[in-house]
Amino acid sequence: MRSDRKETWAIVVDILPRGHADDPRPIFKREPILQAVGTDQFKLLELVPKVDDIDIHELVYIGDGERPKIERVKRRISYDDFTPTARTELPFVIEELVREHEARFVEFFNKALPITSKLHMLSLLPGIGKKLMWEVIEQREKMPFGSFEEISSRIKAMPHPEKMIINRILEELKNPDVKYHLFTSK
Repeated sequence: MRSDRKETWAIVVDILPRGHADDPRPIFKREPILQAVGTDQFKLLELVPKVDDIDIHELVYIGDGERPKIERVKRRISYDDFTPTARTELPFVIEELVREHEARFVEFFNKALPITSKLHMLSLLPGIGKKLMWEVIEQREKMPFGSFEEISSRIKAMPHPEKMIINRILEELKNPDVKYHLFTSK
């Protein structure tokens, strides 16, 4: 996935009204910080808010032009930079995004390709081995999948395909050394 594209929307996973606790500046000189995850490429970000009335799990506009609630995107961060609260909220937000954009992730099951002669994109999902990978490929050749429910009904060994996607996204975000990024940007 390309990482040079900017995120347009983000979901807030933590609010630091006085900035980071380890910031050496006096409290009155610190700016408030929001930790957030982008809705398209799942980039982990720190944002500076314009207003005080922002809640955890709130969707905020961070694209070009006028931003009603966000002053600026401060920086891109890693999972290790997330606060404990942000780390706790992240799986819930990822699950919400995967369910909200179900068609995008079902399309992954329909269009996933080999990466090398011995490695397929599907086999990078947690819980998918060669046998299950071939079953997905055979089923999608008969008829493309239309929903997560359809995947789980046609492939009995895959009762929750959305959880495989969620777990892969979290793995890509938590592990900076992951070689292949299916859903996140480097």
